[in-house]
Amino acid sequence: MPFGRRTSHARVALGALASLALAVPGFAQTGGAARDRDVAGALAPVVITGSSAWQDRWLAPGSVEVVDGEELRAGQLQINLSEGLGRVPGLVVRNRQNYAQDLQISMRGYGARAPFGVRGVRLYVDGIPASAPDGQGQAANFPIGSADRIEVIRGPFSALYGASAGGVIALYTQDGQRPTEWRTGVVAGENGLWRFSTQLSGQTGTAEQPGWSYTLDAGKFATDGERTQSAASRSTGNLKLSRAHDGGRTVLVLNRQSSQAQDPLGLTRAEFDADPRQTTAAATQFNTRKSVSQTQIGLAWEQALGNGHRIELMGYGGQRAVRQFQAIPTGAQIPAGSAGGVIDLDRDYWGWNARWRLDRSYDSGRLTVAAGLASDRQTEDRLGYENFVGAMLGVQGRLRRDETNRASTLDPYLQAEWRTSTTTLLAGLRHSSVRFKSSDRFIAAGNPDDSGAVKFDGWSPVLGIRREITPQLQAFASVGRGFETPTLNEVAYRPSGLTGLNTAVNASRSLSAETGLRGKQAWGTWSATLFETRTQDEIVVLSNTGGRSTFQNAGRTRRQGFELAGLMQWGKFTLTPAFTWMDARYRDGFVTCTVTPCAVPNVPVAAGSRLPGLARQQAYVQLAWEPGWANSVFTLEALHTGRMAVNDRNTDFTPASTVFNLGVRFEQNRGDWTWREFVRVDNFTDRVYAGSVIVNEGNNRFFEPGAGRSVAVGVELVRKFR
Repeated sequence: MPFGRRTSHARVALGALASLALAVPGFAQTGGAARDRDVAGALAPVVITGSSAWQDRWLAPGSVEVVDGEELRAGQLQINLSEGLGRVPGLVVRNRQNYAQDLQISMRGYGARAPFGVRGVRLYVDGIPASAPDGQGQAANFPIGSADRIEVIRGPFSALYGASAGGVIALYTQDGQRPTEWRTGVVAGENGLWRFSTQLSGQTGTAEQPGWSYTLDAGKFATDGERTQSAASRSTGNLKLSRAHDGGRTVLVLNRQSSQAQDPLGLTRAEFDADPRQTTAAATQFNTRKSVSQTQIGLAWEQALGNGHRIELMGYGGQRAVRQFQAIPTGAQIPAGSAGGVIDLDRDYWGWNARWRLDRSYDSGRLTVAAGLASDRQTEDRLGYENFVGAMLGVQGRLRRDETNRASTLDPYLQAEWRTSTTTLLAGLRHSSVRFKSSDRFIAAGNPDDSGAVKFDGWSPVLGIRREITPQLQAFASVGRGFETPTLNEVAYRPSGLTGLNTAVNASRSLSAETGLRGKQAWGTWSATLFETRTQDEIVVLSNTGGRSTFQNAGRTRRQGFELAGLMQWGKFTLTPAFTWMDARYRDGFVTCTVTPCAVPNVPVAAGSRLPGLARQQAYVQLAWEPGWANSVFTLEALHTGRMAVNDRNTDFTPASTVFNLGVRFEQNRGDWTWREFVRVDNFTDRVYAGSVIVNEGNNRFFEPGAGRSVAVGVELVRKFR
C-alpha cells in the first residue's frame, strides 16, 4: 500500500462482511422485469434497475439518462468518464489533464466549486458509494471496461440519495453470461499514453443449473502528461460475483485501485496567455504529486417473502490511503497553526442499507412501496507535515498536524409509486442526519486542542408525475427539497487561521423543480426540460491563501435553464445532440477575504455575480456514419463550452471554446473471434482553450489548459468459449 501506515485490508474485508446486516439505498424499482432475471442492478441504489433502459427513462417522472456500456466504450480510450457522457445534457465532466486532482464533475451547477475531487454529485459503482458520507467523491475507480450501463439522474429526484446529492452518476458492471467471453484491448496515444485492460465473464454450472456468474476486469494505464510535471499511472481491478437463488439473488463486488500522479497545478492568466503548455515553476520546485491506494468490498442479498413482499440487504467497507505533496510556500507553513504542505491520511469507510419493498399489481396499474434505513461512516487518520527540510523543497519535514476525523450518516427513507400505462405518480421522503467529529492530537504552543463536533439534519421530500399525452409524447414534472453539507475539508479550518472544525458553516438548503416533454418518432427520440433551483445559505469560499481554504455561507443563489437532447437516425447517419443553457447567479451580495487569517471579511461580491466554474451554454453533437463496408463507423464530435467565471468576484473569465474530434472504428467477426480497431483524433484543429477552472484559487492559478491535438489508436480482441 503506497505510503500507507495503519490499516490492514483483511480487517477492512472482515469489517465489511460483519456490517452486512443491511442494504441498498432507497428508491423503489421502476420496472418489475429486473426482479425476474439476473441483471446488473442487484445493488441498485434508486430509480432505475435496468430492465429496459429506454422504457425506464420513458416512464420515469423525472430526468434520467442511461448510457449503454458498449456505447461508452466504442472507439474510446476507456480511461475517463469524460469520454462517453457528452450526450447527457446538464452534466459536465471535464478532464483536467491532471490525474492528481481527478475529474471535475458538475450537474446543473452542483459540484462546480470543487477545487479537486467531486462535490455535490453522488457517485456509485454497483450500488456501492464512491462518495464519502461528507459528500467528497472520486471517479477514478469506475470500471469502464466492464460497464453494463451508466445511469445519470438530475434534478429533484437526486435528493432522494441523501445529503449533498445535486445529481447522481451510477455505474453498473456486466453480469457474467453464457457463453464465457474474454476481451482484451490496448490503446496507445500522444505523450506516452497507453492503456491495457482485459475482461473475463461467464457462468459456472450448466445451462439447466447455473451457478455463479462472474465478471473480472483488470487494467493499467500510464501517461507522460500533456505538460511537465503531469505524468501519471493507474492500476485497477474489479471482480463481481452474482448468483440467483429461489426468489432472490446474492452479489459480491471487490474493487482495488492504486495510482501515482504528478500535479502540474493551474496557470495564472499571464502564464496561460504566454504559453498554455507550460507548467508553473512552483510545481517542479515542490515536486507536487499524489499517490492513492484503495480497496473495497460489497455484499448484497435480496429475497422474496411472498405476496409481493421483498427484503434487500447490503453492506460494504473499504480503505483508502492518500499522500499528497502540495506547493505551499515555506513561509506559509511557519505559523503555529499551519498544517504543513504534505497530506498523509488513511481512511476506513463502511456502510449498510436495509430495504423492504412491496409490489402489487391491480387491474388498473401497479403499486410499489419501499421503506428502509441507510448508514455510511468514515474514520480518517490525517497527518500533516512540512514539505521542506532546510533548503530542500518537496520532501517530508516536521509533523504539523495529527488528528482523527469522523463522518457518519443515518438516513431513513420512504417512497411510493403508482404506475399505469399512461401515468406515473411518485412521492418520496428521506431524512438525512450527518455528523462530523474531529479529535486533535497535535497540541503545541500557539496550536491548542482543536477537537470539535458538528451535526447537520435535513428532510428531502420529492413529488413527481408523468403523463402520456399521446403514445409518442410524454410530459413530466417534479419538485423536491434537498440540502448540501460542507465536506470535512471545507470545515477543516476556521477564519482565524487555526485548524479545527469551522462550526459557523451551515448546510445549504435548496428547492428544485423541473418540467419537460419526451417524444419518440420513427426517426428517433428527443427530450426538452426546463429547470430551476433556488438555494439558501450557499456554501462559498471565505478565503483561499497559503494553501488553506476557509468557507462560509453566502445567502441565496438561483440556477435556472433548459436542456435539449435527442437521438436521430436517417439511413446510415445518426445524430446525437445535447444542449444546456443555464444562468447561475448569486441573488444576494456578500463579502469575502483575500488573506488568511481573516478577522473581518472586506472584499465585496456583488449580487447578480455569476457562480464560478459554470458555462452559460454547453453544446455537444456527434454525427456517426456507417457506410456499410468492413463494419466501419465514422464519427465527428463537436463540444462547445461558453465562458466561465474563475472566482466569485468574476474578475476574469475563461474564453468560450469549440473543440472537434474525429474517429473511425472497424469490426471483423470470424466465428467466436471478434477484432475491433479504432483511430481517433481529439481536438484536431489544435484549439488552445481552458479545459477547466480551479475555482477561487488563492494564487490566481485558475486556468487548467485543455489538451492539444492528440492521436490515439486502439485494438480489442474478443473470444467466446462455447
